[in-house]
Amino acid sequence: MTAADLLVEELQARGVPFVATLNGHGLDPFYLACDRAGMRLIDVRNEQAASYMAEITGRLSRTVGVCAVSGAVAHANALTGVLNAWFDGAPMLLITGIEPLQSLGWGEFQDFNPVAMSAPVCKYARLLDVPERVPQLVHEAFAAATSGRPGPVHLSLPMDVAAAEVDANAAPRAHVRSGTVRVDGAATPDAIQHAVDLLRQAERPLLIAGSGVYYARGEVALAQFARQQQIPVTIPIWDRGSIPESMAEFMGVIGAATGGPELLADADLILLAGAEFDYRVGHISTPAIAESATVIRIHADAGRLRQGLEAHISIQGSPAVVLEQLAAACDTADCPPSPEWLAEAHRRLETHRRSCLDAANQLPAGINGRDVVVAIGEVLTNDTVFVVDGGNIGQWCHQTLVTDRYPGHWITAGASGVVGLGLPGAMAARALYPQRPVILLSGDGSFTFTLGELECASRQGLHFVAVVADDEQWGISVTGHVKQYGRPLHSILGPTRFDKVAEGLGCRGVRIEKQEELVPALREALAAQAVTVIQVPVVPGTPAG
Repeated sequence: MTAADLLVEELQARGVPFVATLNGHGLDPFYLACDRAGMRLIDVRNEQAASYMAEITGRLSRTVGVCAVSGAVAHANALTGVLNAWFDGAPMLLITGIEPLQSLGWGEFQDFNPVAMSAPVCKYARLLDVPERVPQLVHEAFAAATSGRPGPVHLSLPMDVAAAEVDANAAPRAHVRSGTVRVDGAATPDAIQHAVDLLRQAERPLLIAGSGVYYARGEVALAQFARQQQIPVTIPIWDRGSIPESMAEFMGVIGAATGGPELLADADLILLAGAEFDYRVGHISTPAIAESATVIRIHADAGRLRQGLEAHISIQGSPAVVLEQLAAACDTADCPPSPEWLAEAHRRLETHRRSCLDAANQLPAGINGRDVVVAIGEVLTNDTVFVVDGGNIGQWCHQTLVTDRYPGHWITAGASGVVGLGLPGAMAARALYPQRPVILLSGDGSFTFTLGELECASRQGLHFVAVVADDEQWGISVTGHVKQYGRPLHSILGPTRFDKVAEGLGCRGVRIEKQEELVPALREALAAQAVTVIQVPVVPGTPAG
């Protein structure tokens, strides 16, 4: 057995379903080990796509997604997805096959140690330099990726280490080999009592549920607490959704470029559960929140709990567990719900949504972003994995479709606001869930980042439906440019026949010119056993008007 065999064995023991990869000579020993063990490899045309697939796998499954690339520039390409995972707190592992350990620094082909480049955006980055210790180092990487706030990790695999023969029986192995995010820990009784005392005094509480709730599997606890206390709930835009079913307390996303209902500024108590300190939550400071407002923050990761500005109460623990504790304590203490404030929040939400719909009505004749999103909403089922990639079309989606629910199998750009991950994300979704419908909604600019992956998806049977809302511009940038400068700044694109490009890459291509053709085309594409690209020319415009 080789060290590469040990590595693959450790991946399989942790439930890794596949490795996304682009070949390079540094990966040869790893590939041979994968072949011997029956590990599925999904090949791509750009290392960026491989890393996006691993990152999206982590976000969809709450387990570590894995990609493997070769060294030097290939490694740099793959850091795109790693950086996105770092922003978003997504569990993933990047394996980089590099030149032999004995020749590092000797000027051989692609002489480069990737560890130092990876470390700033990884929770763990390590060179696999001792063949017998591969299981231990894999354990350390997976433990880092799945503990506290999840995130990306990196292992560099030199070719000579990978090919080295080892005594498998002598290699130290962890007693528990898990690839699943594990979030635990309860709040102290004093912390819960303090929070309940503040909730009793609050008249306009607001619960902001970040990705930490999702990774803690806190969907049920969130719904129970919000319904019991009748507290409006929002999710920071781009965070993971924790609203799998329709919930009257859900007020959509917060921090969107196209606005939202005015709730944050008027809340007198803000409960920040598993959310990060950033612009989306107004940096939990004035003027975004009232000077008199009280902030309670819940986070599983002690290193993130007091990041930025410290809240009035900081509670370390699983957001799921702490929300359960709060629900029980509020019930025992007869903590009053907030029905009047919830009703007011609904009125504000409906006013905002009407303004978004009215913005679409003011656009020139033709299909617009709202029309595309509404059509997709008609064919979405509870099982559909929905991937959204794009700035402007993403805003339409959040303002039009993310209305009363936001399930965890709806995937957006993530906290970095990146574009270009859609095609790899749809491929990852299909690989993870072969029996579920997969729909990608993309802008035309975003779609071109990894356009060549259509061939890879078609060839490897990774079927999905891609809807391309084509306004021939970087729409969200144009909106900002025109507002600030009166004209677009290098943000206009030319015409592209995406339907024809799709056909040239082995996929089905469809072009829609009339709104009434959208839903039938979607239903036909979902029934087809093929990758289908539906190009929809749309008139430019945003929900902000």
